[in-house]
Amino acid sequence: MTTTVSAGARTTAPASSSAPASRRNILLVFAGLMVTMLLASLDQTIFGTALPTIVGELNGVDHMLWVTTAYVLASTITLPIYGKLGDLIGRKGLFIGAIGLFMIGSVVGGLAPDMTWLILGRAVQGLGGGGLMILSQAIIADVVPARERGKYMGIMGGVFALSSVAGPLLGGWFTDSIGWRWAFWMNIPLGLLAIVSAVAFLRLPKGAQRKPRLDVAGMGLLAIASTCLVLLTTWGGTTYDWNSPVILGLIAGTVLAGVLFVMTERRAAEPIMPLHLFRDRNFLLTTGAGLIIGIAMFGALAYLPTYLQMVTGVNATDAGLLMIPLMAALLVTSIVSGQIVSRTGRYRVLPIIGTAVVGVALLLLSTMTPALPVWILCCFLAVMGIGLGMSMQILILIVQNSFPVSEVGTATASNNYFRQIGASLGTAIVGSLFVSKLTSLLAERMPASAGSVAGGSNSFTPAAVNALPDAVRNIIVGAYNDALTPVFLYMVPLVLVAVVLLVFVKEKPLATTIERDILPESLETV
Repeated sequence: MTTTVSAGARTTAPASSSAPASRRNILLVFAGLMVTMLLASLDQTIFGTALPTIVGELNGVDHMLWVTTAYVLASTITLPIYGKLGDLIGRKGLFIGAIGLFMIGSVVGGLAPDMTWLILGRAVQGLGGGGLMILSQAIIADVVPARERGKYMGIMGGVFALSSVAGPLLGGWFTDSIGWRWAFWMNIPLGLLAIVSAVAFLRLPKGAQRKPRLDVAGMGLLAIASTCLVLLTTWGGTTYDWNSPVILGLIAGTVLAGVLFVMTERRAAEPIMPLHLFRDRNFLLTTGAGLIIGIAMFGALAYLPTYLQMVTGVNATDAGLLMIPLMAALLVTSIVSGQIVSRTGRYRVLPIIGTAVVGVALLLLSTMTPALPVWILCCFLAVMGIGLGMSMQILILIVQNSFPVSEVGTATASNNYFRQIGASLGTAIVGSLFVSKLTSLLAERMPASAGSVAGGSNSFTPAAVNALPDAVRNIIVGAYNDALTPVFLYMVPLVLVAVVLLVFVKEKPLATTIERDILPESLETV
């Protein structure tokens, strides 16, 4: 059955009469979307434990950073591009193409004979991965009204939580058993399953019949700004000093490309990131809050596993297992929050409480000491998971509810883009503050006779530190603790700013129907 719905109109009785068939089809589509979400989210974490073995086997320790950076850079650049193109030409073809690109990158990475090919494979994966998350979220908006969408978005958040734990564990298992290349090869059957599901069950609105006018200049400038910013946050304070010509040049490039991008978007016929999005109160507030949450979340999570290894003396796999309380809490609260929104239609208070809970978690983490029992530390992590689960996916729902279906991809992608930028900034800011403080503390506390044993902070690994004499080890562990925990406290006021922003979000009624200005295809299976 095909139902035509004009702009601003509500679905009529014939549309609701097909609800059972549509619901069955939506569940089949949703299962396929979950597979692609799993692909994209696993790929962000699975190489963390496998990377030391990979770079050792391929003789590429000097290029290790690029294995991660290539993926992050490619996916960040393509986020808004997928979002805009999906609104212009339809999402089904793009979705299948993104899965295909991701699979091609997996094949290249799986066959890589050296680091160059491995990095190329990761970059191609990123080109596809940027579309998997965004298009999955936008496709749900195409087929599920906002009122019912909360429970689906909650499960999506749960998949992210699951993969955050499963990724490092799978990476470690592949490395220790059948080989790290299976971290790439596992994507092929999952990708094929996702493509079959999309071809068989995905029925989405057709794109505009007219030839789309692509914002090529905007895409290029955004790519330049994103590249400069990602490289800035990756290299700053580590590969290069913050006052080095390379970093200063990247700062200048980011600012210049950003200014030119805004000027270009004001004149573009179909801007890749329309400036009118930022005139919407809820979009502006939730995007700002999402950027701050990204800074806090990824800034904290980037160094917690290493902290656990250094302070508690556990190995990498056990450190990953100690993160389970955070991810389990995130999984449960994300699903429960989504169900609450779908049943009550109320959503404004959840991200406010959730973000405040994240602030409390950061405050608790700032009180950690080397003598703190592990179970208490795990409780602190669970508190953070509860806060993140109540806020992350709900913010996306608020953005989607603020715009018509014809713009939902662009709005979702823009919101996620700034959250990704927040993640990069958070990792860089926390890393810079931590390394600076650690170096200072070690210089103050380390006895001169221990200098040749320690070999400098650059040589510290959890195994090396655990093998040192207790007197030296306690100094290093204490310095590590005292360098990291204040950074969590520094982020608390920033999170409070996000809470204040969310207080001003206007709770608009969640749409119970999907309004379109184009003719949708039937949602029934064929």
